[in-house]
Amino acid sequence: METKKTSAGYRAIKGLVKALFPKMRVEGLENVPEDGAIIVGNHAQAYGPFAVELYLGSNRCTWCAAEMMHIEEVPAYTFQDFWSMKPRYTHAFYRILSYLIAPLCVLIFNNANTIPVYHDARVMTTFRRTVRALCEGKNIVIFPEHHVPYNNIVYDFQDRFIDTARMYYNQTQKELSFVPMYIAPRLKKIILGKPIRYRADAPMDQERCRIREELMEAITRMGRALPRHIVIPYAMMPHRDYPYNRDE
Repeated sequence: METKKTSAGYRAIKGLVKALFPKMRVEGLENVPEDGAIIVGNHAQAYGPFAVELYLGSNRCTWCAAEMMHIEEVPAYTFQDFWSMKPRYTHAFYRILSYLIAPLCVLIFNNANTIPVYHDARVMTTFRRTVRALCEGKNIVIFPEHHVPYNNIVYDFQDRFIDTARMYYNQTQKELSFVPMYIAPRLKKIILGKPIRYRADAPMDQERCRIREELMEAITRMGRALPRHIVIPYAMMPHRDYPYNRDE
């Protein structure tokens, strides 16, 4: 996979974001296999993608909703995913905002180290690009949460990204590792945990279930082991409703 050339506008925006965004410390890099892995973390709203793009190095690609990379699809996607749960009297404002930010979203996500994620017949393009990047020794970062609560640390994970391991094994005969990641913006930390290895001799449906559960539980343990702090949840909600990682 060739090194992506970025526009001057994107580089200027990235520099500005880095100047304004809190510097985050990465811990546990020794847990990431040298030959490439899938790093799976909590989204923490916009903090997760920003933290990864700024502080997790350049030898990685991040899965990104393909809708965020096509200007005609950004408004509907951003409103539904970010703001549809806001009070109804604010919806008109957020619908306008979703159109205003569309050009910026397209600029950012087409210049960042991303792989577009499709949910139609093009999904195989996502998997093929992912396997190719892994074969080149790159890490893949995925934020698989969706709008189903799991606990106070993470929302429930979608699991089809785990199928990448089967495709990677078929091509390389290597068992891929999934590395849990907990992003704690309030502590200014990115924590990488012990890898969870795919088992090629187990049925795929069992591996999806096992790896998904182990990832969510590992991230939960990592989050709760840290000093007490406010968790930035996946879902947009009033700040007063943000959970703590654990009781006092």
